[in-house]
Amino acid sequence: MSKFLKLIAGTALASSLIAAPALAEKMGLGRTALPEEVAAWDLDVAPDGTGLPVGSGDALVGEEVFAEACAICHGDFAEGVDNWPKLAGGADTLDHDDPLKTVGSYWPYLSTTWDYVNRSMPFGNAQSLTPDEVYAIVAYILYSNDLIEDDFVLSNETFLDVEMPNAGGFILDDRETSEAHFWKAEPCMADCKDTVEITMRAAVLDVTPDEEGAEEAAAPAAAEAAVVAEAAAPAEEAAPVVEEPVAVAAIDADLAKKGEKVFKKCKACHQVGEKAKNKTGPVLNGIINRNIASVDGFKYSKPMKALGEEGKTWTPEEMAAFLTKPKKYLKGTKMSFAGLKKEKDIAAVTEYLKTFQE
Repeated sequence: MSKFLKLIAGTALASSLIAAPALAEKMGLGRTALPEEVAAWDLDVAPDGTGLPVGSGDALVGEEVFAEACAICHGDFAEGVDNWPKLAGGADTLDHDDPLKTVGSYWPYLSTTWDYVNRSMPFGNAQSLTPDEVYAIVAYILYSNDLIEDDFVLSNETFLDVEMPNAGGFILDDRETSEAHFWKAEPCMADCKDTVEITMRAAVLDVTPDEEGAEEAAAPAAAEAAVVAEAAAPAEEAAPVVEEPVAVAAIDADLAKKGEKVFKKCKACHQVGEKAKNKTGPVLNGIINRNIASVDGFKYSKPMKALGEEGKTWTPEEMAAFLTKPKKYLKGTKMSFAGLKKEKDIAAVTEYLKTFQE
């Protein structure tokens, strides 16, 4: 017998020795998993907290762990980077045409968040986090969604103290009974209808395939919609007065240098400098002492535009109040940043922004 055939025979013999009785007769491979082997893979966490390991963490610690393990994809403030998903924001948008579904706005169970982070994150290095690190990261995500305070300690004991806003937004899938009358023993797989026609076109996403004449057919409806919109539109309001930037006092170079480091937390959304462009947030050149909501080409939230129309400006004091906790300063702001916790950081980043006066 050749060495190759001996190897095959030896492998088959070894396999048959460890095969479970139930499978040995059929395939001669495999065995029943041992309890400890099943336990190593059994990471499920139920909505009632069953399965949670002992551990704890808060948002302050979580911010550091998140910055190290998660921010490269999800942003320093859970705001998302490029096509990587946003984890914060989207409150009260689920009834919009284009809702923002995040942990805070959409996920009904906190156990899903904990289980997913623990099981699958960080990307490329899954299950490398300790239970305490997972608790801390989840706490930071909750804090970024304004669901807990920064001093709240998330643990296996306090887990059920957190109420998810969309907990009541899901129903049990009862199609097995409620739609049973639609089922057929043999499903139709071809020529099920004489004709297939497009009866509506997607309003939010451009996903309806174009066909010859589709644009012409849709044109009358579009024209009618435009007439209705024009008739319903309120009288055009006067544009807010954009005040010229006020001269800023001499710059504290040392403080501004510290502020440059703090500004790294802002760079995911805002740009400064000669080639700065509007991104998720507006350009911040000349922001200090400038009229609020006055950057050309940026689409501000309605509450922010209202402040600008009132004539408010970004004085250092106003900027400090905003940066401390944006969502507390202005309800409805699109800014997902949770805020700077240290007064010295706020002073430093404000001084840094002064160096970019237009």
